[in-house]
Amino acid sequence: MGILQGSLTVRRYRAAGTVPDDFRTSYVDALNDNAFREPRDWTPGVEAIGWCQVHNLLDTDFSDLNKWLYNEYAVLAMRIDKKSLPAKLLKAHLDKKVAEWCQENHRDKCPARVRTDLKEQLEGDMLVRTLPRVAVHEFCWNIVDGTVLFHNTSEKVNDTFRKVFRETFGIALLPWSPLDFLADSPDLAATLEAQGLSDLRPDHAVGAAAPVGGEE
Repeated sequence: MGILQGSLTVRRYRAAGTVPDDFRTSYVDALNDNAFREPRDWTPGVEAIGWCQVHNLLDTDFSDLNKWLYNEYAVLAMRIDKKSLPAKLLKAHLDKKVAEWCQENHRDKCPARVRTDLKEQLEGDMLVRTLPRVAVHEFCWNIVDGTVLFHNTSEKVNDTFRKVFRETFGIALLPWSPLDFLADSPDLAATLEAQGLSDLRPDHAVGAAAPVGGEE
């Protein structure tokens, strides 16, 4: 629960879109529809992604607003699970299966089709016994002013977060850098420029995202 206590390394976004008046009801439904669910059948290397509570990654029911909505702040987490098989161990088991098949069928070489079938069967058996690698990435969203803090700096994870966020809430996330503060604070920008600390004038700033509720 790093976002609730301790230090943070985050990426900051602005939510560009309109929050519905009934967001409490609609967001509960949206979160429950996109909550994390463990796949019945795993595919090696394929990620399972969905929302969970920051308090416990096994809690994926968002019906109780008190668990994730604190005044205007939504505090949630994105869970990503992935199962992978050790390549060397898989190959060793497969080679043994292939040798057994050749012996049973009095063949010197195993056909490619049979080898593929044996590999798929072996992967399925091994995946059942393999625990997934679990990652949980927390975020805080100020629904009123549109500020979003995501507790991860990986490009891949952030791309996934922005995609799932938009699919869930219908709102795009636009990157918000420290320079965007200067665009919102002309006096600060002028002071920094006068001291030689910045050459960014407010009217030169680009990339400032519109807050929730409309565009600036």
